[in-house]
Amino acid sequence: MVPCKVMGETRQAACEGETVTVTNSAPAALRPHAEDAFAEELKALAAVDDRPRPERWRLSPWAVATYLLGGTLPDGTVISPKYVGPRRIVEVAVTTLATDRALLLLGVPGTAKTWVSEHLAAAVSGDSTLLVQGTAGTAEEAIRYGWNYARLLANGPSREALVPSPVMRAMADGMIARVEELTRIPADVQDTLITILSEKTLPIPELGEEVQAVRGFNLIATANDRDKGVNELSSALRRRFNTVVLPLPETPEAEVEIVARRVEQIGRSLDLPAVPDGIDEIRRVVTVFRELRDGVTTDGRTRLKSPSGTLSTAEAISVVTGGLALAAHFGDGVLRAGDVAAGILGAVVRDPAADRVIWQEYLEAVVREREGWKDFYRACREVSA
Repeated sequence: MVPCKVMGETRQAACEGETVTVTNSAPAALRPHAEDAFAEELKALAAVDDRPRPERWRLSPWAVATYLLGGTLPDGTVISPKYVGPRRIVEVAVTTLATDRALLLLGVPGTAKTWVSEHLAAAVSGDSTLLVQGTAGTAEEAIRYGWNYARLLANGPSREALVPSPVMRAMADGMIARVEELTRIPADVQDTLITILSEKTLPIPELGEEVQAVRGFNLIATANDRDKGVNELSSALRRRFNTVVLPLPETPEAEVEIVARRVEQIGRSLDLPAVPDGIDEIRRVVTVFRELRDGVTTDGRTRLKSPSGTLSTAEAISVVTGGLALAAHFGDGVLRAGDVAAGILGAVVRDPAADRVIWQEYLEAVVREREGWKDFYRACREVSA
C-alpha cells in the first residue's frame, strides 16, 4: 500500500493508485465582524467614493452614511441598510467622528447602539475590534494600559512590558475605539477618558512618556437611558461627547423591517428557514411588543399595563430567531404561532408575579378578541398554563 502524500492547503492523497483531493477550510465564524461580513459592500463603496475623506478614513462621511443607511451605487451595487431610522441621526453621528468630539450613542436597550457603533468603526477604520466592554468590574487598565508582569518583574518598566489597551492602540494608529455600556463603568474609571478626549494624549508616567493620538483617532461610547444613575457621567466627561439619541422605531412597519432583516442575516449563518415564510408571525410579535411597551393597543381603544421588561426590538429579534430554530428542527420549517409563543412569554414575564398578571390580562382582553389571532391565543395560553 502506498503511503498518502499531503501537499499544501489543497491536499492530494495518493493511496493504492487513487488520488483524493481534500481542501482545508477554516471554520466559519458564528458572527463575523462587520468589516468581514460586509467586506464586498465596503470595497464597492471605496471604489466609487470620490468625495473628500478625513485623514486615515477608509471612506468619506457620505460613503459611511450610505453604508449604514443603504442605497444603490452608480455601478448597480446594492448596499444593504444596517440601520433603519432617521437619516439625520446617522449624518450627525458620522460628522461627529470627523471632528475632535467623541460620540456617545444613547438610548433604551435594544435600539441598535452597539450595532451602529460596530458598523461606524468598520466603515471608518476598517476595524471594529478595538473594543472595551464596560462592566462594574472594568478597571483603568482596560482603558489606559496594563503590564506584562513577567517582563515587568524581570526587566522593570519598559515599552516591551507595557500592554496597550484598545484605546491606546486606536490613538497610536489613528483609528476608532469603542466603549460599550459606558455608564456601567465605575465613575473613577470613566474619568480616565477625560485627558484622552480633551488633550488627545495618554500619559505613561512609569516611563516618563506619553502616547499622542494621531489624526483619525476618535471614540464611540454607548450607554442606556435606563442606566441613568447607575454610574452617571461627570459633567466634565459628558462635555467631551456629542450625544446622539437612538430612538425606538417610529412605526410598526419600520420595526417589522428591522426584525425581518436582522433575523434573515442571523438565520443565514445558522441555516434557518427564510424569513418571508414567517412574516405574519414577525408582525404579530412586533405588535405585541409595541402594544405592551406603549401601554395601549394599536387602535388606541384599550389602555394596557406595561410589564417590567423593555420589550425592545433586539428582544423581538431574539424571539423570532428562536422560533425559526424551533420551526426548522422540530417543525416543517414554517414559522407559526406555537414557535414564538414561549419566547414571547419569556420576554414579557420577567417578574413572575406582577408581569404574569399583566400578560394574562393582555391575552384575555386583547389577543382573545382579535380577529385572526385564535391560533396565537391558543399557543400563548398553552405555554402560559
